[in-house]
Amino acid sequence: MNKTNCTLSLGFLFIFQISWSQAHTTEKDSTYSPYQLLSSYYDTDFKPFKKRNVYLGMALSFEDRKVENANNIIETVLDGDRTNYDITLKGGYYIGNYAMAGVGVNYHQNKFFGIVLRDSDTIQSKSITRGYAITPYFRSTVPLTSNERLSFYTELGVTFGGGNTLTRDIKNLDQIDKVYTTNFNFRIGLSPGITFFAMENFALEVGLDVLGYELNSSKTTKNDIEESSKVRQNVDFNINILSLNIGLAYYFGG
Repeated sequence: MNKTNCTLSLGFLFIFQISWSQAHTTEKDSTYSPYQLLSSYYDTDFKPFKKRNVYLGMALSFEDRKVENANNIIETVLDGDRTNYDITLKGGYYIGNYAMAGVGVNYHQNKFFGIVLRDSDTIQSKSITRGYAITPYFRSTVPLTSNERLSFYTELGVTFGGGNTLTRDIKNLDQIDKVYTTNFNFRIGLSPGITFFAMENFALEVGLDVLGYELNSSKTTKNDIEESSKVRQNVDFNINILSLNIGLAYYFGG
């Protein structure tokens, strides 16, 4: 499912939900304010986490940044352009009340083009990274309000992913270094979060990666000759605001 189809589907569901609500609104409802009507919706048989309900979620991020005189560990970016985007689609089915099994699919791409200073050499550098990940997961939800509009969830997921990076560096006008890297990633992670229903069955979700074990294997080829490989394991237990995930979700049958 591409971004356009997902947007059209969510828009169709939104229009259908509004039309259905208006068709079942009595003349007496016109005496209430929009806030009262919206509040009454959550107070009358609103059960988004009920068994057999279906969940759809989406998160999207995009960054287009100009970089000048930025220092990092191995180089200084004198002048460059960086473009990154990341899209995640999720689906789930409530196998029991407040218990959901689902799967998430992620795709990301990062591009950089610019001039960097590395080991006292000025280099024209260009790189592109593409990657994907598939995450089966289980989610348990605990309502924080009586009408279940605000809730806390805990999500346990297993991620399988991979990707590749191609970098081309030009030094002294005629010296070209090409580096190609492929990697495989495996992760088991625990992510708590908050769900808030902003409008009928549409919800905003905020999640945070807190605990996880990660295994990463990579293979690098330089100038089609030199080869190297690396295996890295990592166990993390911290609260990192940079891992904050914000997305939009829709609950069928809620």
